[in-house]
Amino acid sequence: MPDQARQRSQQTASLYEEDHLAWIEAQAAHLRAGRTEALDVANLAEELDDMAASQRRELESRLQVLLMDLLKTRFQPKRRTRSWATTIVTQRLEIERLLRYSPSLRQELATSMAGAYRGAVKAAVAETGLPRSTFPNKLPFTADEVLGADDE
Repeated sequence: MPDQARQRSQQTASLYEEDHLAWIEAQAAHLRAGRTEALDVANLAEELDDMAASQRRELESRLQVLLMDLLKTRFQPKRRTRSWATTIVTQRLEIERLLRYSPSLRQELATSMAGAYRGAVKAAVAETGLPRSTFPNKLPFTADEVLGADDE
């Protein structure tokens, strides 16, 4: 690598460490201008991986909140509140939006629901005071029930 290119690469990597926003804007400018040689490829690839992971975390987090309220609704029907119903609707809408913008997440839905269910049970136990044995070990809802496909 010529000295000038090496120096530019070191400056870009340094900017990544010191000012993340400025680094992102510089990378976008390089891409728009077609200056691929100026890109901080290693950090750019890491950022893209992080963005994908962030979408997966958002899906699982929203599913966990949704599943917790579905569990509370099923196992404490007499305590059902508007707040639970609102949370269910809100999370379903946000999950629908997320899946619309990132359809490939649908392929991971079963895995995400299984992971989210474990957390939802822990949260439901903590919030309701019901014993852990109240809740099934495996997800008691179909994907359509979770996503509210029957509600349309």
